[in-house]
Amino acid sequence: MFVHGYSTGKSHTFPYEASRVGPLWLMRDAERKNSRDYRSEEWVVHDVAAQEANAIVRQHARPGFAISVVIANDEPDGPTRTAYKALGYRLLRTEGFFIHRLRQIPSPPAVASVERVRTAERAAQLGKIMRRRPIADNLLGDGAPFRQYVAVDGDAIVGRVRSVDAGGATWCADMYVEPSHRRRGLGQALMAKMLHDDRAHGSRCSVLAATHAGALLYPRMGYERIGTLLIFGPKSQTPS
Repeated sequence: MFVHGYSTGKSHTFPYEASRVGPLWLMRDAERKNSRDYRSEEWVVHDVAAQEANAIVRQHARPGFAISVVIANDEPDGPTRTAYKALGYRLLRTEGFFIHRLRQIPSPPAVASVERVRTAERAAQLGKIMRRRPIADNLLGDGAPFRQYVAVDGDAIVGRVRSVDAGGATWCADMYVEPSHRRRGLGQALMAKMLHDDRAHGSRCSVLAATHAGALLYPRMGYERIGTLLIFGPKSQTPS
């Protein structure tokens, strides 16, 4: 779910593909004419020894990559940190891994207008704020691989979140509320709208990765922490 959701949400103008390389998942750009255009790729490791994962990555990776190691809540992270450090990696960041099983979804009081982006005008407004190309018209309907939601104050977009299809589940991404509008319940309102729609569209669960700050919000919305992502980068970015 993490791999497919993250890859789908990475870009809608140039494909970011998910594939298996042995026991590892790989998320990377599709082939490009100019190798300098490749974005950083990410290798996902679960229940694979650090030495084995490193050997596979070093054989197949393009320059510019990170390794995300998924560990369960009851698994100590010390040995993983030590093993990757010994192989020449540094820890870039950690993120909590959460799941919402969509059985009980809070319905917080309405504190702002929350809507799904369905018009070209709203998509253009959101694209300008995020400094991205607007969502294409053919991705605004119910058949799109993702749904984008915004919180609106007057005519200003003050918050946003995205739900991405991920193999029968959904991947929650790009949750953000403008600093001037925080601590008003906008984040909870956005999440509630998204989760109710996830369930209505047949998703069996919602999954996300959260920073320390985000991890404070999501349990209040019914998310359960099930693990941690340890994200490592090589001290030398040239595969050898």
